[in-house]
Amino acid sequence: MACRPATLTVGVAPVLVGTACAAALGGFRAGPAAAALAGAVLLQIGSNLANDVFDHEKGADGADRLGPPRAVATGVLTARQVRAGMVVVFALAFLCGIYLTSVAGLPIVIIGLASIASAILYTGGPWPLGYHGLGDLFVMLFFGFVAVCGTAFVQLGRVPLLAVVAAIPVGALATAVLVVNNLRDRETDARAGKRTLAVRLGRGGALAEYALLLGSAYAVPLALAATGRPIVLFCLATSPLAIRLIAQLKKTTGRSFNPLLGQTARLTVLHSALLAATLWPW
Repeated sequence: MACRPATLTVGVAPVLVGTACAAALGGFRAGPAAAALAGAVLLQIGSNLANDVFDHEKGADGADRLGPPRAVATGVLTARQVRAGMVVVFALAFLCGIYLTSVAGLPIVIIGLASIASAILYTGGPWPLGYHGLGDLFVMLFFGFVAVCGTAFVQLGRVPLLAVVAAIPVGALATAVLVVNNLRDRETDARAGKRTLAVRLGRGGALAEYALLLGSAYAVPLALAATGRPIVLFCLATSPLAIRLIAQLKKTTGRSFNPLLGQTARLTVLHSALLAATLWPW
């Protein structure tokens, strides 16, 4: 419950795309790719554990919570137990980082420490990022650019422009998952003093952000196709799902957001898998 396994596919998506970018440029390396995948999943689990305990302590997971039950809030686990689990998970991620540092050098230390810090500071610390409307920016940064470009870097030894461009749709769709979550929790977050971007922008602004994020995810394949990679247009096969999600989100309230949250996560994985498959040099 605390690890939230249903969300972990969103952490897998950028590694798939980053690895495909490396392979497209002749630099695929199975060991670093596997370590990057393990590290990404562990970092997301650690972030989920941190959110579980810190949101509870800050009063954001009250009895009126509309989302799935949280482990600490329901008493399934104590805050101390979840903190211990968080330490173990981040330690395992750190071990992945040691291997990747031996492969790709000092930049991985910086990336790894920054990723762990952002996972904790998203809801923890004296100035939690998610409580000040910065969650969307950090998801775009870490699930998009850092994860995709970092995965390509540990295999190629450099960050190619292709990885930077391919990171945009991955990060945008991962951020869209957060938008659905924050739209659902907008009223309870506001009462708890959690000023997410959805709280700041209001329902209309958050809906516009969601549509913009999904739109950018499809603009990038069009741009790549125009530069000589027409095969990436297969990513557009998921566009009917994106259009349906935008339409459904506009009329959704309360706990009805929960299925759309899962569907947006699935869209992230499907779109990223297609992007990776079309970039891969078969």
